[in-house]
Amino acid sequence: MVAIGGLDFEKPILELEAKIEELKNFGSDKKIDLEPEVKRLEQKLDKMKDEIYGKLTDWQRVQLARHPARPYTLDYIHLMTSDFVELHGDRLFADDFAFVGGLAKINGYKVVIMGHQKGRDTKENIKRNFGCAHPEGYRKAIRLMRMAEKFHLPIVILIDTPGAYPGVGAEERGQAQAIASNLRDMVGITTPIVAAVIGEGGSGGALGVGIADRVFILQNAYYSVISPEGCASILWRNSVKAPDAAQALKLTSEHLLKFGIVDDIVPEPPGGAHRNPEAVANHLKKLINKAIKELSALSKKELLENRYQKFRQIGKFVEPPVEKP
Repeated sequence: MVAIGGLDFEKPILELEAKIEELKNFGSDKKIDLEPEVKRLEQKLDKMKDEIYGKLTDWQRVQLARHPARPYTLDYIHLMTSDFVELHGDRLFADDFAFVGGLAKINGYKVVIMGHQKGRDTKENIKRNFGCAHPEGYRKAIRLMRMAEKFHLPIVILIDTPGAYPGVGAEERGQAQAIASNLRDMVGITTPIVAAVIGEGGSGGALGVGIADRVFILQNAYYSVISPEGCASILWRNSVKAPDAAQALKLTSEHLLKFGIVDDIVPEPPGGAHRNPEAVANHLKKLINKAIKELSALSKKELLENRYQKFRQIGKFVEPPVEKP
C-alpha cells in the first residue's frame, strides 16, 4: 500500500489526525501525560468523520473510488486467496498488463480469478495503462474463462477501470468486437461467475467482464455507462459539471442496489477501503464464498437460465395510460 493521500473534502480530517499523532509523539518523547487532550481530539475526530463521511455526495464517492491508495485487484488477490499463479497472454497478439488473471484458492475453492489492474506510480501506470484494457486484455479474460469452464472452476472477476482503452491501435485490433464477443460468450459459460466492482466501473470496459451470476460492489465504488466527466462534456459541453452528472447518473452503490444492477454492497470503513483493506477483503471473500457455494449447487441449465434472466430484467419503464377521447 502507498501512503494515504487526501481528497479536498478530507483535509480537515487529515489535519486533525496529524495533530493527534503529533501530540501523541510529543507526549511520549517528553514523558508528559497528554491523554485527556488526545482523547478530546479523538472524540472531535470521530464526530468530524461522521459529519463528512456520513453525508458524501455521489461525486465524492466517485473521488473515493479513484483514490490513489485504494486497493487494486492484485491487492485483493493477495489478501483473499492463496497459491495464486498468474497466467499471461491472449494467444493472439500480446499480454495486456492492464488486465491480470490466473489460478488461485479461496477458502479451499479452486478458482480462476482476474481483474483490471492500475499502477501505483507513473512508471507502473504506464505499464498498466491506468487500468484501461486493450482488446488483448478482454481476449485474455475470455480465454481464462473458457479454461475455467473446461476444468469446472468458478470464476471471480474484480472490476476497476475508467473504461476500455480508446486508442487507435486498440480500435485497429478490434476493441469493440472483443468486448461484444465477451458479452455474448459470458452468457453461455457453464461455470459460476462472481464479479465485484472494487473501484471504478466505467462503461463497456467494465461491462466487458461484468456478465456474472452475482455482481457485488464496494460501498464507495461506482458502475456507470459513462464517466461523470464524459457525461458532463456531452450534456453541458463542460467537464466542470461532473458533480451534477454523477448525481444524475445514479452510479453509486446504493442506487445500483435499488435498481437491481448489483446483488449486494460490501461495506467500507469511513474514508474508504484503503483505511482497512484487510477488513474489506475479508467481507468480500465471505460474499464470494457464499455465492460460489450457492451457484455450484445449480445445474448448468439452471445456472445459465438464471444468468440470462438476471440481465433481461435490468431496466424497466412505465408508459402512461392512454387518455380516452
